[in-house]
Amino acid sequence: MNANEAARSVRVTVWNENIHETRGDELVARIYPDGIHGAIAGGLTDLLGADADIRVALMSQPENGLPQYVVDETDVLLWWGHIGHDQVSDEVVDRVQAAVHAGMGILVLHSGHFSKIFKRLMGSSCSLKWRNDGERELVWTVAPTHPIAEGVPSPILIPEQEMYGEYFDIPTPDETVFLSTFAGGEVFRSGVTYTRGLGKVFYFSPGDQDFPVYHHADIHRVLANAVRWAAPVAPRRQLTADQHPLGWFAA
Repeated sequence: MNANEAARSVRVTVWNENIHETRGDELVARIYPDGIHGAIAGGLTDLLGADADIRVALMSQPENGLPQYVVDETDVLLWWGHIGHDQVSDEVVDRVQAAVHAGMGILVLHSGHFSKIFKRLMGSSCSLKWRNDGERELVWTVAPTHPIAEGVPSPILIPEQEMYGEYFDIPTPDETVFLSTFAGGEVFRSGVTYTRGLGKVFYFSPGDQDFPVYHHADIHRVLANAVRWAAPVAPRRQLTADQHPLGWFAA
């Protein structure tokens, strides 16, 4: 990669709590031998190539893997968490929220809907209905002109997945890109976008630790598209409370 190519690279950090993979869960270890973060980072590397500089951050690392310098060097942060939400420090949540408001993009994945950072950005409980019976999920594109949907088939067929269903307690999205239906009859707003300050937010639900969803080529395509969409178009700048229309720490 030459200097000009490096200057154009999107700096991506894939954050994972990495608990299931390290606590002796044989099913998860078999599905994700390199960790959920490894499967996600590998898919992004295949599709983005030299257009992205991808790093991995884990909750067990100092400052939950997100010290200030890592956040400062991140254009788009992907967040996967499930059973360790309460182990993320409030200081790290403050740091990530400030970065989003200043222009960093964030992709919150699957059970990250209950993460501290997503609930902080949404200003709501982010609760939903769920059932983990390994049902078929169809992910329908409902905003076909959105950049995140480019080249994505409709529907994406996921043979087995944890069911997430409505009501999903989130603010009205800027745009709903994907809507999922399940074999049990439920529907779910599975791909939604927001703007918070200068930063873009994308929540995408497909991707459970018990199923190989993050090895799915179409899921990789969605995430790669979302990285391109969420990447800031200008250098980050810190907003003051009077510049932000909702106040600095408002959702």
